[in-house]
Amino acid sequence: MKIIRTVGDLRKYVVDAHDSGKSIGLVPTMGALHAGHMSLMHKARKENDVVVASVFVNPTQFNNAQDLKTYPRTESADVALLEDAGVDAAFIPSVEEVYPEPDTRVFDLGKVAEVMEGKMRPGHFNGVAQIVSKLFGWVSPDRAYFGEKDFQQIAVIKKMVQLEGFDIEIVDCPICRHDDGLAMSSRNVRLTEEQRSIAPKIHKVLTDSLKWAEEHSPQEVKQMVADTLNGVEWLETEYYEIVDSLSMQPIEKWEDVDKKSGAVAVGCVTVYCGDVRLIDNIKYVNK
Repeated sequence: MKIIRTVGDLRKYVVDAHDSGKSIGLVPTMGALHAGHMSLMHKARKENDVVVASVFVNPTQFNNAQDLKTYPRTESADVALLEDAGVDAAFIPSVEEVYPEPDTRVFDLGKVAEVMEGKMRPGHFNGVAQIVSKLFGWVSPDRAYFGEKDFQQIAVIKKMVQLEGFDIEIVDCPICRHDDGLAMSSRNVRLTEEQRSIAPKIHKVLTDSLKWAEEHSPQEVKQMVADTLNGVEWLETEYYEIVDSLSMQPIEKWEDVDKKSGAVAVGCVTVYCGDVRLIDNIKYVNK
């Protein structure tokens, strides 16, 4: 596997690949890789001639300086995992390489970026659009792979692709979970042993809400989920919204989902387990 540190070397690498008629799959990451990331790498490996993965903790998408400071950085372990997954090139730049000068671009991402994470983390999605658009411009991939744990982020990236006119297929990949149901996340390593034993309750409550949804409105389901999670020691719900999977807009009735466009109702939750911010989601596909 080739490790690339500069934008110039990255551009040369992908130009050579494209000139050889090879398809390129890109997997953007912030490192601290786990099996969920590896599932993206394996899918990209199956569907492309060349796989490029980026490892970069992007400062412009953090609106909390402490969160940026404590975000895990494990480059040596990441490189070993990427090699095992058959990745061809790992782009691991410095902040100065990615942002030689401040990125002042502001993206008109619309309503998909205004709710949930967009509301709670002002500027977060603009920072996501900044780094992903840079990567897309440098790599010109045929396909890019993102995990559905960050469900709203995928909608935002698709909007950015539309705005910028990129000819790139965005591939959504299912959430990977530990055996106890906890969604895999780089932040999980920050959980204490006790918190780690409690965190799987997030997924359990979401799963239990599927049955509850059979006879209750979205508002009632939201209340049940939030109340149940908040009743667990160490857990505090920041928000639980049930939204249209395409528009990301909250729904009041199950019928508000635009099924003709292929949308489903999705419950998106953010929960603090101690001081670790965890996200998860579940689809109410039968509603």
